[in-house]
Amino acid sequence: MALRRISSSTSSASLATLLLKSRPFASSSTFDDATTTLTVETSAPFTGHQCDPPPRSVSTTPKELMTFFHDMSLMRRMEISADSLYKSKLIRGFCHLYDGQEAVSVGMEAAITKKDCIITAYRDHSIFLGRGGSLVEAFSELMGRRSGCSKGKGGSMHFYKKDAGFYGGHGIVGAQVPLGCGLAFAQKYSKDGTVTFTLYGDGAANQGQLFEALNMAALWDLPAILVCENNHYGMGTAEWRAAKSPSYFKRGDYVPGLKVDGMDALAVKQACKFAKEHALKNGPIILEMDTYRYHGHSMSDPGSTYRTRDEISGVRQERDPIERIRQLILAHEIATAAELKDIEKEIRKQVDGAIAEAKASPMPDPSELFTNVYVKGFGVEVFGADRKEVRSVLP
Repeated sequence: MALRRISSSTSSASLATLLLKSRPFASSSTFDDATTTLTVETSAPFTGHQCDPPPRSVSTTPKELMTFFHDMSLMRRMEISADSLYKSKLIRGFCHLYDGQEAVSVGMEAAITKKDCIITAYRDHSIFLGRGGSLVEAFSELMGRRSGCSKGKGGSMHFYKKDAGFYGGHGIVGAQVPLGCGLAFAQKYSKDGTVTFTLYGDGAANQGQLFEALNMAALWDLPAILVCENNHYGMGTAEWRAAKSPSYFKRGDYVPGLKVDGMDALAVKQACKFAKEHALKNGPIILEMDTYRYHGHSMSDPGSTYRTRDEISGVRQERDPIERIRQLILAHEIATAAELKDIEKEIRKQVDGAIAEAKASPMPDPSELFTNVYVKGFGVEVFGADRKEVRSVLP
């Protein structure tokens, strides 16, 4: 990304200090100085299908760049820590990490509001943080503790934050796409001017239910934005071995699409802003985020049997989303290298503190096994963890 012009000047070295005093997950309102406007060119041009792509020039501020750096660094540290917790057997079951793909989450959040909805698959930890979730809620859920965002009952794949428009965390491949289109139907019905971003991977892009839902969304001009996070390997199979046409942004045929560098937070921001405006006026659109995961598909996948370690390290060196933002910050003297290191050290402390707090959280009461199974007043209500006191309420 190259800076094309600075429309005003400011002394913004204090931004890093302000950031260190911010809450654990920064928001764009954390900083006071947002007066400097930078016009940045995205790392790659957008490619459009049945639509004219947006311009590569993106407006940003030092405040936004510092927020991007902080939030992506926090996501990265959380996922690295989750890796260690899983290997220590403090996290059980499935665990799918997001490190490498952070730019999709922060760029998307920068273009929308919490009234807009997001629904995704099982690689959901960072999306939850982006929606305003806390580290303690995240780590507690990962470790199955009562203070988790799903009360310890959902685990890695089922994070939720309904009060901020985050509807999960879904384990069935592609099944969140019809649900996302349903959310968009409700938004159109209520005429509230919001949209739904439905995220799925390249591995889910061949699912029939995706095309069924997209067809209905197009028929009814729903404000649905289908976002393919293309990390190129699905569940361990290269896209060229799984898809006859890996141009996922063209898959809708009759629906416009846009290919985006998903490792560039500013490009994601520009694309999501464009997509929201389109969806509110014209109906669904597909965004293909060209991104990359550093870990394997899940913790049971070493991630190096179907790709080389040199490939992974090459992406880290050339396309890492955090390093891109770091270089922009340094090049334009928004903060010094030492200040950015201090931010990363503070993030490490925040993550360690959240892990300690999550470990201290108790496990769910055994009776929680039987809650949220039926709507209250229907089916069976359970009045004891031992299941001895059971009363049927069916007629």
